Amino acid sequence: VTHALRTIEYRDRNAQYDWMLNALDLRKVHIWDFARVNFVRTLLSKRKLQWMVDKNLVSNWDDPRFPTVRGVRRRGMTVEGLKNFVLSQGPSRNVINLEWNLIWAFNKKVIDPIAPRLTAVVNPVKVHLVGDEVPQSPKTEIKPKHKKNPDVGEKKVIYSCDVVIDKEDADVLEENEEVTLMDWGNVVVTKKNADGSLVAKLHLEGDFKKTKHKLTWLADTKDSVPVDLVDFDHLINKDKLEEDDSFEDFLTPETEFHTDAIADLNVKDLKVGDIIQFERKGYYRL
Repeated sequence: VTHALRTIEYRDRNAQYDWMLNALDLRKVHIWDFARVNFVRTLLSKRKLQWMVDKNLVSNWDDPRFPTVRGVRRRGMTVEGLKNFVLSQGPSRNVINLEWNLIWAFNKKVIDPIAPRLTAVVNPVKVHLVGDEVPQSPKTEIKPKHKKNPDVGEKKVIYSCDVVIDKEDADVLEENEEVTLMDWGNVVVTKKNADGSLVAKLHLEGDFKKTKHKLTWLADTKDSVPVDLVDFDHLINKDKLEEDDSFEDFLTPETEFHTDAIADLNVKDLKVGDIIQFERKGYYRL
């Protein structure tokens, strides 16, 4: 052994370590103490994490809310992203309290170039499209899964005179407003019906750079797939717990959120573990 890399809580033992080496007439070992990385609103104590498992606050040690390797992997962390983060930190002696978005930023650099782009709609609102170029019956076209990386493959996109958009988007649209249906073209909202549905006229010659709203959409057909979108919050609601703080006093009441949505038919081809991006919603792992 030439070098010993140890976290700084063992620094008090360095004198004892030296004494043993001298007593045994062994070659000196170079000791490098490094600080462990802490994360905001995160418990790293195995005893406290076990308490959460025992109290059924999480499903197990691989729960996506846990700061374990299995937990962050299940949440979508890649091995390459994790390695890149560790290497970026280096063996610093400074105790730091990092935001989680830093480690996820490393992961994004890995997954962004290869994650297929798919579409999901939450609380669907119907939009009836009119115009000469609108297909009167559903029409399927083949498009790239990732515009900047053709190697990711191709997907099916269904075009129809009836589409659905997110209710959140529909609520902010106004009559006579021109908006962009992503990967199709511009439309002009001609009518907002009493039931919330819309009528819009296709305006493909419109300039998408001038529209305020760029909307994701799905053809209103039976091909769409019901999906459960799951999001998580931190288990602890205080950035850094002090010595005299009891972590049980700072538990976040609700940390798992489910949203029903419908997604395009391409999700049927996904396998467990696949990472995708639902456009305008974020990255998801099946």
